[in-house]
Amino acid sequence: MPRLSSLQGSWQSQRILFLVALLVLAADQLSKLWVRENLLVGESVPKEGIFRLTHVTNEGIIFGLSAHQALSLILPILVVAAVLFLYYRYPMFHSGLIKIALGLVIGGSLGNLVDRVRFGYVTDFVDLHLWGDFHWPAFNLADLTIVIGIILFVYFWLRLKLSPKHG
Repeated sequence: MPRLSSLQGSWQSQRILFLVALLVLAADQLSKLWVRENLLVGESVPKEGIFRLTHVTNEGIIFGLSAHQALSLILPILVVAAVLFLYYRYPMFHSGLIKIALGLVIGGSLGNLVDRVRFGYVTDFVDLHLWGDFHWPAFNLADLTIVIGIILFVYFWLRLKLSPKHG
């Protein structure tokens, strides 16, 4: 029976990571579904302004960076594998806040991977026209959570690494 309680304890301690990843994946897929069903490719709502929803298809990687199709499929898998490796290998990554950051990265990576497998491209829609002719490449919720997750991960990792008890 100790084996079962050990597994339950392990699941309980990891629940937040997987819950965040699942919520990100669901929100990402639902937002992309809405865009695909309500906007034609290239269509923007509103037509003018700083912030628009614009239906864009992206065969590259994050923020429209071009990449070979194989890389765009392999990269999310490698990111998820690396995150899980770090999480299981190093106890310092078991902090609740780091679990949230890792869940953001995993959920976003899986969200874009689902699109690539299903469609051969990722649906992007957040379109920012900041000033003058400067236009940030369109992105989606998965891209945003990956970036936020990485920033949070680095921040919390540096805090842990620099704290006196971790050397």
